This record gives sequence, C-alpha cells and structure tokens, in this order.
Amino acid sequence: MADHMNSAAAELISVRIGGQQFALDIMAVREIRGWSASTPVPHAPSYVVGMINLRGVVLAVVDLSARLGLGACQPDSSSVVVVAHINDVPVGLLVDAVCDIIAVTEDMVQPPPGVGTDEVREFVQGIISTDEGIVTLLCLDQVLPVVRAAA
Repeated sequence: MADHMNSAAAELISVRIGGQQFALDIMAVREIRGWSASTPVPHAPSYVVGMINLRGVVLAVVDLSARLGLGACQPDSSSVVVVAHINDVPVGLLVDAVCDIIAVTEDMVQPPPGVGTDEVREFVQGIISTDEGIVTLLCLDQVLPVVRAAA
C-alpha cells in the first residue's frame, strides 16, 4: 500500500472506467477537470489521446481505460480528466467519471488475485471490497512508464 497509509485511514479517489470502479491515491491527484479537446501527439502510444495546456503547462492525457486493456474510451462532455503527478510529472488521466473519496485502512486492501501473469501486479496495487462491489486500487507508477520516461 502507499507509504503514507498505515493503521489510520488514508483517502483514495474512486473513478469509473466502463462499468468498473478504480481507486487512485489522493496524494497523487492535483485536480479534476472536465474533458476538453486535446491535441494529438505524433507517434504516441495508442493510449495517449493527446496533450492539453493546463495554465501554461503542457501535459499528456492518457486514456486510462485503453492503458489498462479495457478498450479505448470515447470521451464526451461527461468525461473527466484527473490531473495527477506521477514521479513529479503532471499527467492527465481520462476517465468516465469521478465517483467518491474512499477512506481505507491497510487491512482493508487485499492483494490482487493471481491470474498467471505478473502484469496484473504491476498495474494493480490491491483490491478493496465495498458494499457496492470491488474497487481496484491502481499503481500509477506502473500504469504510465512511457509517459514518465518521455518527460
């Protein structure tokens, strides 16, 4: 779990991608903004939808659904860009919606299921079971290695 999480509750932001709930470490999130058209980046990976200017800082926008292998998102006026700092690099994460803030303790987070590939553990930091269903806690450092290296 994140270094700042211990027996006290830590906060995560839950987002919706398709019909699934995912959680991001709130300490990595800088702001949440509505979708606006982005400028394509030549020869970028298919999950990079483009770049935007955020108050003078140009940042890549990554389709988190496509990056996680869940199919490309078709952004519309209800889509949201979560601006996160990943290894001190600002990155926009395109999601369908921001849902809630979840308070969790380390003992609430279970390890990801073994499915025969280490790739799952690179992307998934843990699983949280809630009354509404399963929330997948993402490891952002691993989700965006190409963007991090390019910056």
